[in-house]
Amino acid sequence: MTDVNQEDVTHALEILGLTLPVTPEPLAQTRRALLHTWNPARYANLTNNPKKYMEAYKKAEEMTSLIEAAHALLTAVLIPDEGDVKRER
Repeated sequence: MTDVNQEDVTHALEILGLTLPVTPEPLAQTRRALLHTWNPARYANLTNNPKKYMEAYKKAEEMTSLIEAAHALLTAVLIPDEGDVKRER
């Protein structure tokens, strides 16, 4: 992930609703909470209108992938890899 710039990190923080500094615990908690909120299966009984259901389902799928991507980016960029720390010793 060498092509990460400050805009990408800022956008990922906005998606997750976090501010710097980021530690692993709040990052994981926020990810879990947002994935629960945007779980596409939660929209199954939202409406009897198939068109509205599919719109909500697609939006939830989109948000789920954005949340996962933001989490992966922030984990890779802002949180040091424990394996790297062990290798340095």
